[in-house]
Amino acid sequence: MSQYLSDHVHLGDDLTSVVILDQTLLPNEVKYLTLREPEEMFEAIRLLRVRGAPAIGICAGYCLAALAEQRKDLPPAQFAGELHRLTQYLNSSRPTAVNLSWALNRLGRLAHSMMDAAPAEIAAALREEALAIHREDIAMCRAISEHGLALIKDGDGVLTHCNAGPLATSRYGTALGPLLLGRERGMNFRVFADETRPLLQGARLTAYELSKAGVDVTLICDNMASMVMKNGWVNACFVGCDRVAANGDAANKIGTSAVAILAKHYGIPFYVLGPTSTIDLSCPTGDDIQIELRDPEEIKSKFYARPMAPAEVKCYNPAFDVTDHTLISGIVTEKGVCRPPYTQSLAALRTPDHP
Repeated sequence: MSQYLSDHVHLGDDLTSVVILDQTLLPNEVKYLTLREPEEMFEAIRLLRVRGAPAIGICAGYCLAALAEQRKDLPPAQFAGELHRLTQYLNSSRPTAVNLSWALNRLGRLAHSMMDAAPAEIAAALREEALAIHREDIAMCRAISEHGLALIKDGDGVLTHCNAGPLATSRYGTALGPLLLGRERGMNFRVFADETRPLLQGARLTAYELSKAGVDVTLICDNMASMVMKNGWVNACFVGCDRVAANGDAANKIGTSAVAILAKHYGIPFYVLGPTSTIDLSCPTGDDIQIELRDPEEIKSKFYARPMAPAEVKCYNPAFDVTDHTLISGIVTEKGVCRPPYTQSLAALRTPDHP
């Protein structure tokens, strides 16, 4: 185990590598990967071996720090050029989750402020900054969990979409955090976890995490959400987010906006939970969020023994959609619950290190 923070994403003992739990293999296989080369790091983020906006940010910080450590003996000018190139390369792995660019830019600003220092000093400072991002996320998840727990009561039914638990963050998670924290305190909830097509993060990861924690969880197909809401089994919807625009529009896993529309119809509060690092005040509305398009084979063949669609058929496979701010009851951050109008409540969260 690393001398540093040893969760599912952490810096290797040699300081030149990053160790991650390969989430694509869960729940059937627990396997850790050691990433040393930039291409391995890019691939791990791109292929969702590490996923969840906060976890991607943590991983990106560690990756850049490890790569800087590898190159600390380069001449200063060459070292600076390599850092810039590697930052741009890692940042191109996934476009939607703002935490990726946020973490890389945070380390980049630090490196720039130390431009007169030796590369070895910069590499050490980047390592400490990456560790700080990880520690901050742990604290943020705990605070988000506390604020979210205040929105529900013992015995409530909660519907989730995708995965925003410890695997997607550091500890507790965001959308699952209140449920896990409440369970620790002896509270009981009835959770309905959307399977989350096409990559099944709800089935593979959310159901896995909740069941391991002793939470009453029922897995449902995405198109069953309306039925469980109509039956009166859902008191609140908790989802994570990959980017929140300045007006409160929130990008999350594809299918989230449909859940929000259904919740509005049935009068169920719909909450988005995420750290302030996920709020992008430079992005005016959801229309300005770039939506990642993924491989059509994720729909046609990925989880089947044989393809389940004609080989020639076209597929539209966006990884995310945007939930309109008018459908969101509250945005839960580590600083509290933001309420409409979001242009005001989100702007009040601005900090010097905010994206």
